[in-house]
Amino acid sequence: MTTVHTIEELTALLPDPAPGRRTLLGIAGPPGAGKSTVAAALAGLDPEHHALVPLDGFHLADQALVALGLLDRKGAPETFDAHGYAALLARLASAPGHTVYAPAFERRLEQPLANALPVAPSCTLIITEGNYLLLDAPGWRDVRSHLDEVWFVDVEPGLRRRRLVARHILFGKTPAAAEDWVRRVDEPNAARVAATRDRADRILDLSEWRLC
Repeated sequence: MTTVHTIEELTALLPDPAPGRRTLLGIAGPPGAGKSTVAAALAGLDPEHHALVPLDGFHLADQALVALGLLDRKGAPETFDAHGYAALLARLASAPGHTVYAPAFERRLEQPLANALPVAPSCTLIITEGNYLLLDAPGWRDVRSHLDEVWFVDVEPGLRRRRLVARHILFGKTPAAAEDWVRRVDEPNAARVAATRDRADRILDLSEWRLC
């Protein structure tokens, strides 16, 4: 495990660029570990050549989750379009000479937004982050096959849970509802993600992370 404190330390770990093709870097880890913060920081280092394409854009919409009886499990592996996500990664890896538009996720709406993230032809490093990049299951295996490296982000569990509760409150849940969701949904998902940890190319401890 590598303890990371700063963006400079993180940058030093980036894989060497592959001549003539794009590099796809996955950042996995349990809910609240800091994946999105790290991914955004890396993408922001060179916006012309780095692009961020999060897994969250492949959340199934609530309408689909209701039809499947999965709305109360939103965030579990089966509530994502893993096959669609893998197909987009394959398209991005092929480095087409045109802009590719990826979906995003709007947290205030709690819904995916189609075609919200442009990936320009100039992008040579694609950074994607999500809980289940290392999951050994249909669709998710295809996701892993398109990634050159996958980093697993870890933090102290108590800190991670506090972050999750604060995030749910920020986006509209009451404190009691936030605590209940973390206990009932996020923590079972976190346990499933933790079981994939040993499949990562690199494990990062971000308990002492500071963005500077």
